Amino acid sequence: MTKLRTKELCLTIGETWISNHLSINFESGQNWAILGPNGSGKTTLLMTLAGLHSAQKGQVRLNDQAIAHLPIRERARQLGILFQGTDDTFPSTVIDTVMMGRHPHINPWRWEDQDDRDLATASLAAVGLEKFKQRQLDTLSGGERRRVAIACLLTQDPPVCLLDEPTNHLDIRHQLDVLAHFSTRSQQPGHLNIMVLHDVNLALRYCSHAMLLYGHGVIEHGPLAKVISTARLEKLYQCPIRKLQDSNGTAYLPAT
Repeated sequence: MTKLRTKELCLTIGETWISNHLSINFESGQNWAILGPNGSGKTTLLMTLAGLHSAQKGQVRLNDQAIAHLPIRERARQLGILFQGTDDTFPSTVIDTVMMGRHPHINPWRWEDQDDRDLATASLAAVGLEKFKQRQLDTLSGGERRRVAIACLLTQDPPVCLLDEPTNHLDIRHQLDVLAHFSTRSQQPGHLNIMVLHDVNLALRYCSHAMLLYGHGVIEHGPLAKVISTARLEKLYQCPIRKLQDSNGTAYLPAT
């Protein structure tokens, strides 16, 4: 069973606390949302979970190994990250970009094989871009490039996916499609997702667990149904919130 956990994690940005002795287990089958206002440290926390940012104190452990001690290639086989933005500096086709996700699995003595190419094609199909394989990346829209980045992560195929605002640049349909795909993926044996989201209602629809980053090191976490409430969201976002509920489910909207 895949497990990512923090142990007494103390994390700051400058003089501002993000987490204060945070101990939490993220386990297979879970789909986590990290929620909080701008500047609360969501991205920094996600980068720390990925081993790309050092904490002041404590550890992040992946399957009982300190993530900081895992070789880079081994870490990339087990954990992948979707960054908030991408820098598409070099000219490349869509398929060549997506194939980069296989690099952690390919040793220096072999090229990509048909299985690798099939996985890349399936990943493009999952985000609706299978017909764009030979397009140049710089001819795509921002939303299409975002979906290419998601397809690259799917081609990497790590058990743990960390996603920083995966719905950035996506229209409503593709937001729903992408989050539904990752929700389904988290139910596969050994798989786990942790994603930064700004839309509470998307978290309600697709996530099983949530972390609320209030600032100053104060964090609440647990099963989403127990963590999300009108009072907590008003405290989190510092604005009036109203809860709407009908036969289709629950939604939270600004009350002003």
